[in-house]
Amino acid sequence: MKRFSDGVLLRISVIALLIIVQVTALILAFLYFTTLTVYFSIACSAISLLVTLVIVRRDSSPEYKIAWIIPILIFPLFGGPLYLFFGRIRPTRREAEMGKTVSMRRNQAVNAMPHSRNARIAFDALSLKNKEAAIRASYIKNTSLAPVYTGTQAKYFAQGADVFPEMLKDLEVAQKSIFLEYFIVKPGIMWDAILEILKRKAAQGVDVRLMYDDFGCMFILPYHYPKILAEFSIKCCVFNRFTSLFSSRFNNRDHRKLCIIDGNVGYTGGINIADEYIGRVERFGHWKDSAIRLEGEAVWSLSAMFLALWCYTAGCDENFLEYRPARTMPDDGFVQPFMDVPMDSDAVGEVVYKQILGRAKRYVYVTTPYLIIGSSLIGALTEAAKGGIDVRIITPKIPDKKTVFLLTQSYYEVLLAAGVKIYEYTPGFMHSKIIVSDDETAVVGTINLDYRSLYLHHECAVSVYESSCIRAVRDDFLEALELSQEISLSSREKLPFVKRLALNLLRIFSPLM
Repeated sequence: MKRFSDGVLLRISVIALLIIVQVTALILAFLYFTTLTVYFSIACSAISLLVTLVIVRRDSSPEYKIAWIIPILIFPLFGGPLYLFFGRIRPTRREAEMGKTVSMRRNQAVNAMPHSRNARIAFDALSLKNKEAAIRASYIKNTSLAPVYTGTQAKYFAQGADVFPEMLKDLEVAQKSIFLEYFIVKPGIMWDAILEILKRKAAQGVDVRLMYDDFGCMFILPYHYPKILAEFSIKCCVFNRFTSLFSSRFNNRDHRKLCIIDGNVGYTGGINIADEYIGRVERFGHWKDSAIRLEGEAVWSLSAMFLALWCYTAGCDENFLEYRPARTMPDDGFVQPFMDVPMDSDAVGEVVYKQILGRAKRYVYVTTPYLIIGSSLIGALTEAAKGGIDVRIITPKIPDKKTVFLLTQSYYEVLLAAGVKIYEYTPGFMHSKIIVSDDETAVVGTINLDYRSLYLHHECAVSVYESSCIRAVRDDFLEALELSQEISLSSREKLPFVKRLALNLLRIFSPLM
């Protein structure tokens, strides 16, 4: 235990030192170059002008462009250079080559027989049932390399405390492989129980792997944690190690949550591996979260997306086909796991939400911890509400980040004015990320309604159509609604003018937060 805590303390010290050195170097460089006032000013202004033109031409949201153009124009001396550090998302040559190789491997695996044949049969059946649902499934398949499946059972969990014991049971019976991928892995009751199982399974010869995000675990796991796990024959891979503040890749995090056992059973949702997610520790009141368990053919897409990012991060090659599911379950509607990555121009999660809103006939219910969205999604929400669709959103009453909560509230007025109903979950923090519509379709996953999840992070979710779990998702929303306080338009209009002005100004820079 002392070795572990010393490792965390050492890492915190090293990171603090790196930040101090990097910031000091930047300040000294700036002071040095300002001695060449005229030339330095001209060079920086030229860079800022060129950067502004590049931003205007970029295929990105208008809000993201404005959020960068305004500070660049106000501070031309360092606005342009800062964008070069933080604003671009462009893979290195090695990353691009590795990405192509991994995508090819994943595509070959997903299209392998017999699963590709089963996926085609499932898509044809969905097309006969509902053309609009088939259009969404086709979009997900083409952008995320993730087919729609039948032969899968889906079970929804309304609380982390409910999913945890079932996850432990599934881990206990693993015989071939265990894949875990989480943004946060924090020592405590949850992780300690899981780790004990992983140690035993690895000793039995099970292929046990853990991948976690470096930023999410920066201050809770020591730098050498993979070596600690290697002592127990557990393979560990760390996504996007922190090296510098001045890196565009710093913002690209692995926000996914995956637990996959033997390729037959898979979990995803909002729940990280930390005690607050299962109600053993109270942070920000009651922590409301959700998850979904899949068993059957659709788990293949979860395995493929895990292996793809594992290979990309570790720089290795894998035979994906070794991890195909060996279990087909009775049909329970249509199930389609999918992922969203920041390295392409497709905001898959955002488009899926807009498609559901645009094709709803009666209602659309949403829960999200953050509500920081662009004009495109605002338009989809308001158009649905104005068209007579019952659109309701639940956000937290007790926030985890006060500035982000203020930003979330700054979007209330425009949505309320259009007829969208907004509620705040009074017992505490709403971390669940779901959308459910018309008792027919739902999406459960890791995607927050904010710029980071929609554009910068690696995310995943499961889209279901005519599955028995949809009723459970809807009922969970309605139960949470009973514990939530409705926000009125009049209450937002009564805010002091200065506060409303400050919130509107804050919204301008929301894509950068």
